[in-house]
Amino acid sequence: MTASSPKTFPVSWEELHRTAKALAWRLIGQGPVDGQWNGIVAITRGGLVPAAIIARELDIRLIDTVCMTSYSDDHAQGEIKLLKGVTGDGAGWLIIDDLVDTGRTAKYVREMLPKAHFATIYAKPAGRPLVDTFVTEVSQDTWIYFPWDIEPQFVQPIAKLKAQ
Repeated sequence: MTASSPKTFPVSWEELHRTAKALAWRLIGQGPVDGQWNGIVAITRGGLVPAAIIARELDIRLIDTVCMTSYSDDHAQGEIKLLKGVTGDGAGWLIIDDLVDTGRTAKYVREMLPKAHFATIYAKPAGRPLVDTFVTEVSQDTWIYFPWDIEPQFVQPIAKLKAQ
């Protein structure tokens, strides 16, 4: 996804919370041991806030992180660099991220934790086959602005943007 994407989808804190809670509803009772999950592996940084909400809703206290970089500040996707991994094969664990886009990060984490259940709030078509559970699908050419990346400001109506 590039900064010149024609579509944008700003997400408010309230919407993120509501959609993360909807994801928790889809995951409750689905864990492998009496419906419970062993814990959550949050993909940093985008998966941290959804993981906290889902952990609260599912009463999960054990949270770990996979830390990596792949996007630059100008929204260009680069090489994936692992900063911190986790041990094991992921059996009984939930992987939580905010979004699956091209699927590069998801594929990387799937190879690391092949038996984990991968869940995201948003999924784009290219990455969708790599996640087990998601809430909202958005088009591949849409850039999602999460609340930690934006500040409230005026934007042109869509019709005026299309006319440019």
